[in-house]
Amino acid sequence: MASLRLPFLTAAGLLIALTAGAASADIYRYKDENGVWHFSDINSDGRYKLYLRYHNNPAQYKKDYATEIEQASEKYGIESSLIKAVIDAESSGNHKAVSSKGAQGLMQLMPYTADELSVDDPLDPVDNIFGGTKYLSKLMERFNNNTQLVLAAYNAGPENVEEYNGVPPFEETKNFVKKVMQYYNQYKSGTR
Repeated sequence: MASLRLPFLTAAGLLIALTAGAASADIYRYKDENGVWHFSDINSDGRYKLYLRYHNNPAQYKKDYATEIEQASEKYGIESSLIKAVIDAESSGNHKAVSSKGAQGLMQLMPYTADELSVDDPLDPVDNIFGGTKYLSKLMERFNNNTQLVLAAYNAGPENVEEYNGVPPFEETKNFVKKVMQYYNQYKSGTR
């Protein structure tokens, strides 16, 4: 009976932590050698990795994940302003966002793209930020650092950018590029 009680109490505690009014209800997790996930609201040892930051304001991600955005920026050579602009345009900072086409998380990674980038959980904000930034870096290489082509490829796929030899004539893609560039320039100028 004790083995049933512990998972129930853990799940109940997790639910209480997630629904509490505090803005700092961070949840950590790790997967053990048997493939079992362990969750905690305390980062008690090095095995735990931040899984979820709970807050009521999606724009809060800029503060909550500022360190991770900067780390991804440094690791992959992508400006943090561009990363934040893509997040704003793709998910408005909602790490649980799932599009009608199946894109997931802050940077709206498609499942096959997430697999190619070795993103274990696209709804994990940190995995998503690093995966999306890695993808931007690969696209920067592929399109010679042309930000508009990179954004078009991020939205419509690199094959479409190559097929049309530029931004594809899709309304969604043209609007996406315009919106991200607007946000990007606002971040760079400090007005966003």
